[in-house]
Amino acid sequence: MKVNLKVWRQKNSNTAGKLVEYQLDSISPEMSFLEMFDVLNGELTKKGEEIIAFDHDCREGICGSCSMYINGRAHGPQTGATTCQLHMRSFNDGDTIVVEPWRSRAFPVIKDLMVDRSAFDRVIQAGGYVSVNTGSARDANETPIPRNIADEAMDAAQCIACGACVAACKNASAMLYVAAKVSHLAVLPQGQAESVARAERMVAQMDAEGFGACSFTGACSVECPKSISLDHIARLNREYLGAKLTSTNVQG
Repeated sequence: MKVNLKVWRQKNSNTAGKLVEYQLDSISPEMSFLEMFDVLNGELTKKGEEIIAFDHDCREGICGSCSMYINGRAHGPQTGATTCQLHMRSFNDGDTIVVEPWRSRAFPVIKDLMVDRSAFDRVIQAGGYVSVNTGSARDANETPIPRNIADEAMDAAQCIACGACVAACKNASAMLYVAAKVSHLAVLPQGQAESVARAERMVAQMDAEGFGACSFTGACSVECPKSISLDHIARLNREYLGAKLTSTNVQG
């Protein structure tokens, strides 16, 4: 199959970028989207041109690094999948495919399709952890947890921090990401001791990073490759409100 690509090229966050057109012939429908980019970069190398920079690692939908905005959708047209899980059979012969990086002030462009998502790391450092010393490994059944609670925690813990929620949101909000990271600890007994400080600190850091406000349109959950539920945003709001009502402002 033939595809016409319009790819965002940008040297760094301080220079202007633009869409550059490329054409590829004889692309197999069974190729993954990233394998198609490998072919394109191979052709650019042969021509002596600079290759397109893009993030990737596991290529198994686990690491969340393959962040691309494809034809106006985070990770492309396939629901519940990352870019590396997207295959060329999802497109038609002769299609034009527009590929851009995440668009958010909090995710500055490093180069081409690569963005700096370290803002997520700083949000986690602000409170997304359990800091108590647990000592040696405990027996798995020592702290009984109801099945429904365990399922809720696992649903939230599936978040791979890819940033699709931010890219999909018209306000570039990180609420679904922060909610998932707060929620998977908030519902478990091990996370209760620091729940107040966690909610306050992580929300404060999210705001400091420049993410937009949540208007609860639901686009984040729809485009999330792990289909993280909007219920977790509701829990984050409850945790944050409860923290503000029961504690003084926590300094980082």
